[in-house]
Amino acid sequence: MTIKIPTISKLKEKLSLPKPWDNVIIFLLNILIAIPIFIIAHQNLIDLNWPIHIDRILLFILLVVIIQLILRLVKTILILIIFLYLISLFYGTIFGGYGFGRVFEDYKYMIYSMSENPKPQDIIIEKLLPFPNKSKIIDAVDFANPKVRNFALYATSKHFTTSNETGDKRRMIQCFAIFKEIRNHWNYVNDPKGREYIAYASESLQHFSGDCDDHAILMSACIKAIGGTPRIIHTGGHLYPEMLIGNKNDLEYAIYLIKEVLFINESKNQEIHYHIDERGQIWLNLDYTATYPGGKFMSEEILGALTFN
Repeated sequence: MTIKIPTISKLKEKLSLPKPWDNVIIFLLNILIAIPIFIIAHQNLIDLNWPIHIDRILLFILLVVIIQLILRLVKTILILIIFLYLISLFYGTIFGGYGFGRVFEDYKYMIYSMSENPKPQDIIIEKLLPFPNKSKIIDAVDFANPKVRNFALYATSKHFTTSNETGDKRRMIQCFAIFKEIRNHWNYVNDPKGREYIAYASESLQHFSGDCDDHAILMSACIKAIGGTPRIIHTGGHLYPEMLIGNKNDLEYAIYLIKEVLFINESKNQEIHYHIDERGQIWLNLDYTATYPGGKFMSEEILGALTFN
């Protein structure tokens, strides 16, 4: 009995799709790749101010041509990868996992975030960085859930007054009010032994209990629910939330609020702890171990960051 091993040409013949379907698939993939790359180039290259943005039109056409050539060079293996990927998405759609709907929503959210971001490449880098249980955590930050939104509104009315402030200053005070309400009630409880349990923010509101990732999810969802920008930091064995403060002037105002107005006793003779990202934006620590916004880090290193713009 002899076993026939297919040659490369035979394998390519089996994997090849009837024309023009292979060209259509390659072109659609080309467009999906070209759009985020074009946004990055558009935001980072000098605008030549040509009539009707001809320079940007030519840039997009050039990108499409280059990507098309590259994709056609690896067409055979690419078709196989796409085929396997579509099978996994079909399975996820049928059995409630990561399916076609989630892919569409994630892509739409990524493009929207990149178009609103002066450094859109940061969005791509962030998505490529390893982050434990990333998709589960994104789902769990259910800031649009009425329970989360109503709790956030309750916290802002319970703590501090914002009648004399407007805009970003008022929102900062309201985020600090949310921190205070969650911090006053949070009860640290471990996950089941041998299992990582990711609780939705709306679920954690029932008992205000959970581990570090549950706290980070709840804090992030509530801050996002009132228009703030939170992120969750991954340090290896710990997750914790931070909120975007802004620039150095915003930090000075935040320090004034914390030490002179809102958390006088808790922050007395203490430092304010924060991170400055690659764009110079300042993020304030909101970990459950801190008794005031900007309290001491439990772990200062950053192995990954998940931002909710």
